[in-house]
Amino acid sequence: MSNAMTTDLYEATMALSYLREGMTAPATFDLYVRDLPPERGFLVAAGLEPALDYLSGFRVGPDDVEAFATALHRSYDDLEPLLGLGFEGEVRAVPEGRVVLAGEPLLELTAPLPQAQLVETYLLGQLSHQTTIASKAVRCVMAADGRPVVDFSLRRTHGPQAGMQAARLGALAGFVGTSNVEAATTYGIAASGTMAHSYIEAFADEETAFRAFARTHPGPVTFLVDTYDTQTGVATAARVLRDLGLGTGCAIRLDSGDLGALAVLARRILDDAGLPQVGIVASGGLDEYAVQDLVRAGAPIDVFAVGTRVGVSADSAYLDSAYKLVAYDGRPVMKLSSAKVTAPGAKQVWRRPGFADVIGEQDELPPRGGTPLLETVMRGGRRTGEPDTLGRARERLAADLAGLPPQARRLREPMPPRAATSAPLARLAGRVRHQIEHRLLPGDHEAGRPGQGADRPGPGAERTRSGAARPLPHAGGTPARWT
Repeated sequence: MSNAMTTDLYEATMALSYLREGMTAPATFDLYVRDLPPERGFLVAAGLEPALDYLSGFRVGPDDVEAFATALHRSYDDLEPLLGLGFEGEVRAVPEGRVVLAGEPLLELTAPLPQAQLVETYLLGQLSHQTTIASKAVRCVMAADGRPVVDFSLRRTHGPQAGMQAARLGALAGFVGTSNVEAATTYGIAASGTMAHSYIEAFADEETAFRAFARTHPGPVTFLVDTYDTQTGVATAARVLRDLGLGTGCAIRLDSGDLGALAVLARRILDDAGLPQVGIVASGGLDEYAVQDLVRAGAPIDVFAVGTRVGVSADSAYLDSAYKLVAYDGRPVMKLSSAKVTAPGAKQVWRRPGFADVIGEQDELPPRGGTPLLETVMRGGRRTGEPDTLGRARERLAADLAGLPPQARRLREPMPPRAATSAPLARLAGRVRHQIEHRLLPGDHEAGRPGQGADRPGPGAERTRSGAARPLPHAGGTPARWT
C-alpha cells in the first residue's frame, strides 16, 4: 500500500462518487488556519516540502484499492474506478519559513475534483502539525536572545516521524543542533548530546563516570552534574576537567531544580576552578517562557536544550486549520454554516509593510506596496523548481520576523495583526452568498421567515456564536473573518 491510504475513509467515498458521477472538472481548495492559538502573535508556514514530496508520488495502486474495498465491505470491482488515480494538479503555496496570519491560505490546490479531495487528509496533517511546531520553535529562538538552542525532543514527541519533523523544524527556526541522529544525518543538522542520569548511576561515583566518559570521548565533553547533588557534581566535573586538561568546548549540564540559581552557583565553581571557558547547558522542561525568564534574570546559561514542551507544542498543540472547496468547474463556491463561513474563489495574499496583509482574488491588481505570498510550486503534478532548502527558509523567516510589529512578537499576550479582505473579494463573497440564498433557499430571504429579516446578516457577514453579526469578509481595514 502507498501513502494514498493515509486518508480518512470519507475522502475515498467522496472521490469514488465524483468519479462515478463524472465530476472530474478542476476544483480549488484553500488550506488555512481559522484563528491563531492563544498566546500566538503569528505562525510560521511549514510542512510544504514534505507535502510536495507526497503529491509528487501520489498514486492509488491495486493494494490501495483492495484496502479501500475492505474498509467499505465492498468488492474490489466496486472501488476499481480509484485505481491509477494520481495527482496532476497545480499548487500555489506560501514558502516554508514565511510568517503567516489567521485566514491566509497556506496552500491553494487546483486539480480534478477526485484528486483534490483524496489528498486532503494528508495535506492537512502535514501542514497543520509542522506549522504548529515551527511556530513554537521560533519562539524559543526569540526567547533565547542570541544564545544557542538545541532540540532534545525525540524521546517524547508523538512518535518517531513527529520527532524527525521537530528536529527539521527546529533547524528551520534557528536551532543549532539536535539529539536526533537520523534527523542530523538526513537534514545536515549538527548532532548534539551529553549523557543520561543512568550513565552516572551505573558507576560507583560521579568522578569515575566522568573520567570513563572522557576516556571514550576525548574531544569536548559535557558532564551531567545533577544526578545526586548539583553543587558536588559541578565541583567534581570541574576537578576532572582540570585534571585532564580539558576546557575549551566542554560544558556541564543542569537538568533539574532552580536552573537560574544553580547556573549562578555552577558558574562560580567553574570560574574559581580556573575554567571560565567551560559552558553551562540547561535542559529539563524548558520552553520559550522558561527560557525567556532565565534570560531576563541574567542566568549564566550558554545553551538551552528544549525537548518535550517544544516537540509537542505543549501549550498550543494543534491548529484550527481547514481545507475548503472554494471553486469547482469555474464556479466560485462558499460555505454558509454558522460561524464557519468560507470565502469563495482562488486567492492571493498581498503582504504590505507592517504586516498590513490583504487577502484578495488571485487575479486582482495588488494593493499599493503589496507583494504576493502564494507562489506556484507545482504544475501538472510536478514541482516547478528544485526542492527548497532549510537555509532559504531560515532567511525568509529572519526577514519576516524583522518586519513583524513588536506587539505581535511578544511571547506573552501578543497582539497579532489581522489580514484585511480586498474589495473585489468582498464583492464576490456577497454575490455568491446572494446566489446561494436565492437559488438553494427559495423564499428563505423573505422578511418574516425564522432567522431572516432585519436580524439576518446580509451578504459578506456572518453571525458570531453570540448571535451578533460580524463582517465576512469586508474591504479596507476590516479583518478577514471567514472560517
